[in-house]
Amino acid sequence: MSHQVHAPRGHAALDGVPLDASDGRITPPSRVPTPLRSTPKSLRPYVFALMAFKHGRHFQTKPSKLRARRASILAEKEGPFAPSLMTLYAGIAAAFGEDDSAVVAVAIHDNTYLVDFSVQTIQLKETAETEDPIADYVLKELERYEHVNIAKFVGAGLSTELLKKAPRLCSRLWLDLDIIPISIVPELEGYGKESKARSFWTSKCVDEQADSMARKCIMHFGPSLAPLLQVGYRGVVEIDSGGRAHILTTEDFKRSCDTPTWDAMIHFVNSLKKLGTKIAFFSSTPQGGGVALMRHALVRLADLLGVDLSWYVPKPKPGVFRITKTIHNILQGVAEPGVCIDAQEKQVLVDWIEDNAKRYWFSPGGPLRPPEEGGADVIMIDDPQMPGLIPLIKSITPNRPVLYRSHIQIRGDLAVKEGTPQADVWQFLWQNIKSADMFISHPIPSFVPGNVPAHTVAYLPATTDWLDGLNKDLNEWDQGYYGHIYNEQCHAIRMTQLKWPLKKYIIQIARFDPAKGIPDVIRSYAEFRSLLTKYDPEIEAPQLVICGNGSVDDPDGTIILDQTMHTLEHKFPHLMSSISVMRLAPNDQLLNTLLSASHIVLQLSTREGFEVKVSEAIHKGKPVIATNCGGIPLQVQHGQNGFLVEPGDWRAVAKHLLELWTDDKLYETMCAYAKVSVSDEVGTVGNALAWFYLADKWANGKGIVPNGRWVNDLAREEAGIPYRAGENRLPRSFGHA
Repeated sequence: MSHQVHAPRGHAALDGVPLDASDGRITPPSRVPTPLRSTPKSLRPYVFALMAFKHGRHFQTKPSKLRARRASILAEKEGPFAPSLMTLYAGIAAAFGEDDSAVVAVAIHDNTYLVDFSVQTIQLKETAETEDPIADYVLKELERYEHVNIAKFVGAGLSTELLKKAPRLCSRLWLDLDIIPISIVPELEGYGKESKARSFWTSKCVDEQADSMARKCIMHFGPSLAPLLQVGYRGVVEIDSGGRAHILTTEDFKRSCDTPTWDAMIHFVNSLKKLGTKIAFFSSTPQGGGVALMRHALVRLADLLGVDLSWYVPKPKPGVFRITKTIHNILQGVAEPGVCIDAQEKQVLVDWIEDNAKRYWFSPGGPLRPPEEGGADVIMIDDPQMPGLIPLIKSITPNRPVLYRSHIQIRGDLAVKEGTPQADVWQFLWQNIKSADMFISHPIPSFVPGNVPAHTVAYLPATTDWLDGLNKDLNEWDQGYYGHIYNEQCHAIRMTQLKWPLKKYIIQIARFDPAKGIPDVIRSYAEFRSLLTKYDPEIEAPQLVICGNGSVDDPDGTIILDQTMHTLEHKFPHLMSSISVMRLAPNDQLLNTLLSASHIVLQLSTREGFEVKVSEAIHKGKPVIATNCGGIPLQVQHGQNGFLVEPGDWRAVAKHLLELWTDDKLYETMCAYAKVSVSDEVGTVGNALAWFYLADKWANGKGIVPNGRWVNDLAREEAGIPYRAGENRLPRSFGHA
């Protein structure tokens, strides 16, 4: 039997594929109208594909020679950030035969239409060169298509069945080509026990399946081309597009850390799974801050390992985040003099927490019901927005462990000084926090107010994920795509654009927050420019980038951004053409690109918790100039992977900038050391080790009396794998407040 496709009147045929004359776009062939009745349903897509594409089909789109030439000229003259790449999505499907072969189809979509597709038969036998032939083939096809057509794939849809057949495909799409893979369950016709539930899916030809996957994939992305954030019933955060974006495997995480860290974590994973322990985290927002980033990564790893861990956020309420941000600023000591929280504002916060708790979390089936009713066995509460939950939990389950995690700098000296705004706010929070079984702080003793019992205190650093969009390695093609997006956003508001690599740049990535030292960044850069001119007026100066994302619980961003621009326009107008200031929409890979391409990184906070962005920069081999506050001195080794200065000492920053800009040997030495000086403690696996240890110890009834020790030390000792001499870990001596 042969399969022929005829061009309807008014259409031209292209390799057996009808071309719609109305819009010039390719449409996929229809499936074979009369399936072989004797063919098993599971093999029908394979048979259809062989009949329809006996000789295969390659992509047919012909790129514009003019566009390709202009893109090449732009990249050569202005750098990889200059060319614009067309945004595309892919759909991937495969039909499998009984002879170790598969027919693989790849459909290409723009935001609206099918653009092109290919169908090829490949052999599935593993060889010494490949463990996943389908993944190898698909990645090669997509990468070639990108480069030929001046394009960038954002997402790729594939069926859950294909995910089982090609287990490395999703993570390789993510890690190698920066494509977000979305696995989709094919639709079924008919529901219920009475129905035969005949699958539409198996009656489709493989090219139609690929087209369907591409169309469904597009629906998972928002206007900023990032996957839509999913918050489900009861406020549970459904990470990675509700579990459909399988971006990493267990092996990927294992390769991101040293063997002792992994083995120690697995020790507690096995215990948690054996006991069936349920863990629940509660924090204020699912996106935008460091806490959210850590929780996304932790839940992702827990899901892969089979640990029952969920993360909940409250339903937002207008006005609440202004109150919680003011509390944050007061505790850090960066609020304006006289700013305080009155009784009415405190009551708004109390009512908000109680309303969410009663409506979503204490109701039947909720995570705060007693464990015997399906509730969590161990509960973790994040930061000063949520401690109102603690006495509510203890009132119905007094023996259930509740651990409080403080992620911010608290002016411990002022928190216990009567009459200060800090003391008033801390007393309001402490009346709830004191019921928790542990107080877990960043590893700086001065962040713990004096009335917190010492035996309940444990230390844990903030962490980041080396494999997420913020930190994974990006190839030059993808960096060019995100760099162009940054310059496009700059152009839209007439902000200075980047000219990298023709011009290098210095960068500070941080929220526009009163404590981030942005005025000092500008003053230090201005002083550096003056020093550089005196040193050698012929040396070209780098640009300066000040940027960061906003957060749903941070209303200060716009205020600080306006203050920053006012300072530049009125005090440093001569530097406006060299400084780029942007408050960006959430896009992890964009920040990754900016950090990866930077020359020197600044972090000049006047008040700080831990600021793991410092370790992210060091991990990329970037020298960091940072202030000696909070947890920063635990990450920066002065003179080796960066420099430490006192908060507000912008002149010292300028001198170090001059050193790094003019002394190539010093710069290269620092870069090389930086890449090997980061501890597993600030990665996702190290973070999981700490939390799994805590959950296991409390769930089995033993509990912990930490007495001011680091959680990672306790966990490694309990697992029987203590730290070895020479193993990378953060200093156990503490930095300044």
